[in-house]
Amino acid sequence: MMNKLITTLCLFALFGLNNADIQANRLFKLLMSKSSKNSHIANQWMVSEEVDEYSPVYIAPQNGLAELDKISALPGQPEGVDFNQYSGYVTVNPTAGRALFYYFVESPTSSSTKPLVLWLNGGPGCSSMIGAMSELGPFRINSDGKTLFMNDYAWSNVANMLFLESPAGVGFSYSNTTSDYDKSGDKNTADDSYTFLVNWFERFPQYKTRDFYIAGESYAGHYVPQLAYTILQNNKKTNQTVINIKGIAIGNAIIDTEMHLKGKFDHWWTHAIISDSTHDAIVKYCDFASNSSSAMCDHVTHKAWNEIGDTDVYNIYAPICLTPHERNTSAIPGSVNFFDPCWQYILEFYLNDSIVQKALHARPTSWDLCSDVITSWNDRAVTILPIIKYLIAKGQRIWLCSGDVDAQVPTTSSRYSINALNLPIETAWRPWYLNKEVGGYLEAYKGLLLITVRGAGHTVPSYQPQRALALFSSFLKGTLPPSS
Repeated sequence: MMNKLITTLCLFALFGLNNADIQANRLFKLLMSKSSKNSHIANQWMVSEEVDEYSPVYIAPQNGLAELDKISALPGQPEGVDFNQYSGYVTVNPTAGRALFYYFVESPTSSSTKPLVLWLNGGPGCSSMIGAMSELGPFRINSDGKTLFMNDYAWSNVANMLFLESPAGVGFSYSNTTSDYDKSGDKNTADDSYTFLVNWFERFPQYKTRDFYIAGESYAGHYVPQLAYTILQNNKKTNQTVINIKGIAIGNAIIDTEMHLKGKFDHWWTHAIISDSTHDAIVKYCDFASNSSSAMCDHVTHKAWNEIGDTDVYNIYAPICLTPHERNTSAIPGSVNFFDPCWQYILEFYLNDSIVQKALHARPTSWDLCSDVITSWNDRAVTILPIIKYLIAKGQRIWLCSGDVDAQVPTTSSRYSINALNLPIETAWRPWYLNKEVGGYLEAYKGLLLITVRGAGHTVPSYQPQRALALFSSFLKGTLPPSS
């Protein structure tokens, strides 16, 4: 059945078989075990203008908790830190004992006038501390795994940044009812994230009326639009908190399964990492829009993976981690302009330090990049395009960003997905510039912007931090980056 093929290929696309990325390997094995048992993943997302009967979410007393969550200092952080940091838990279901972990960084300048941005990593089931500590947060980790250095291009320079580990079972987030982990899926993730936000705004009431945006990457192509939709639906229920959401930005995002798979294999061929014959066979035997599949399609897609070889398909031009367990034990200062290919091992080492966990107000746990306790994903929208159309109709600012050397969720997939919306073009394809160099390319449609980042892989801020910050700043301003 095509459902099984799409599920399997989508997992290849997201998680790969490449030893260069342990995040990919873990989730590939985790979700492949599910797909072998169940060929159908439910889609519980129905976009509607109608509002269900008012059903208030759980809100706990939050007075005084923000001050308790304040971080005095992270272990190994450099001197001269001039911003407030907070981290801790927000209970989203007291009966089950389900609580989500957050890390919050206020902007060092004019934080009271800057917007609030929620960041979500994808997976599904991967931690947003990846974004916080290896992409766009205020610090990066030195190769010793114990000390930090400043990220000059942190997004907190222009916004107050909130990182959420969701759903429960990811990172430091947990449930005292372990059966919750077997109920994970798109719908429950959006619902719990919304409950988290309502409670978080009670804990930090000064942000209740602030302009609010959601950003993320990869499978957050589901998380972010779905949460934005949930917020807008609940904003119609005036009995509870109205969240002042203004827009979303998602990078290298899974938007539509059919378009993603078509765009992925086209990207591989045009970037000369698979053969003409293999691409021709995929075009011939794989009809990603049909209701049936063939053994030949399965064969040629596996052949494509073999042809790629031992390459980091999240950035096909980046070095891979050849010595994962040979960290430099001396505190050699790192550089934000050099992204360590062994970053995952360094991040795991740092966040599993008991002193670090105590400073973060986290429960002692074995932290991992991606969840080992979430063994099933029970509902997944095949396409997010109806939600995107809904958000456009509601006047939300929508930017789809893409690192152009990511072969897992490539620019071609984003372009095919956007083309399916048939939106009028308002600004024709053109380059955008930073420091007199082409930073990437963009095309503005009615209600949506596609923008690429030249030389960036799947995690755009990791590989091109300066260009990523310039793009993010333009997004917050609602203006296109300069054309020269």
